[in-house]
Amino acid sequence: MAKLLRWTGYVVGALVLLLLIATAAVWLFAGQKLSAHGTLKPEHLAVPTAAQLADGPRQLHVLRCLGCHDKGLRGDLFFDESNVARIYAPNLTAVAAHATDEQLARAIRQGVGTDGRPLVIMPSATFGRLDDDEVAALIAAVRAEPRGGQATPPPQVGILGRVGLMTGKFHTTPEQVPEYTNKLPLDLGAQYSHGRHMAASNCAECHGPDLSGGEVEPGLNAPDLTIAGAYDRAAFKTLIRTGVPAGGRKLKVMGDVARENLSFMTDAEIDELYAYLQARAQKLTH
Repeated sequence: MAKLLRWTGYVVGALVLLLLIATAAVWLFAGQKLSAHGTLKPEHLAVPTAAQLADGPRQLHVLRCLGCHDKGLRGDLFFDESNVARIYAPNLTAVAAHATDEQLARAIRQGVGTDGRPLVIMPSATFGRLDDDEVAALIAAVRAEPRGGQATPPPQVGILGRVGLMTGKFHTTPEQVPEYTNKLPLDLGAQYSHGRHMAASNCAECHGPDLSGGEVEPGLNAPDLTIAGAYDRAAFKTLIRTGVPAGGRKLKVMGDVARENLSFMTDAEIDELYAYLQARAQKLTH
């Protein structure tokens, strides 16, 4: 019996040691991913027009900057799940006070923070599609917000989050950018270019790089936007303004995004987006 207990102890000890080694390996590997950003590209910012500068504060709403970074861009807890991650959207007024325009543009379009580390949750994959002057106007709008609040804590990624990073279930922001660079929504010509641009830089965050659908969160998928072909102009405008689709059912994500962000789109922008999505639906379904 003593011998059996002794060998049982050896086995349990060996298993515990293997578990500790595996945990350490996961922690180390994921830590490397959380520190590596790959090759950075130089940012070339154009001088925005007076109209773009005046429109910058509205774009902070449309592009969901205020939705994630909270009122006044002063930061907020964005994601909190035990053993996965605890992530704050940074206080951008504090970040902008010390960052160059190049660093801010790199964070917006490449998903790399001012400290050179990859951001964990940031829609740079779609923001990478913004034009140089649009990004410059967005940076000006960020800088125009009065500085206030406190610096937010850095991301804390737990063991389950690190396992997700190691297995490819989760990705840092820079890892997502190439897919969106190489997989653009269907080009239907110059007459639909502005609507396509808005879809590519806004809708694609949820509906996938080429608008063919995407996973918004585990277990929740956003549809291919050929679905827009079933909407008339009035119903589409209602969807964008209120988040209420045809039929009146409640949409978990789109409802909030529409009311808090897309409702700031102008009628002209909604019309151009509608025209592009209608043309795309007709092209892909006929």
